[in-house]
Amino acid sequence: MCQHQPPCPSADSADREAALPVAHHPEQGWSLLCNGVLLFEDTGELLPDGQIIAPHRPAHVMTAA
Repeated sequence: MCQHQPPCPSADSADREAALPVAHHPEQGWSLLCNGVLLFEDTGELLPDGQIIAPHRPAHVMTAA
């Protein structure tokens, strides 16, 4: 699917989020990557095979003032 050089990571690779966006809709909260992954603003993902990846945003560390 990817025509970039070097090719973007595939949808089943660990670094799949590094693929380039082909459609970006920030007003709706999602981007379609060239590897077919739908990436949501909460860091959740929908893979081309229908698998759902739960949001994996890092936990915020609170410090005492």
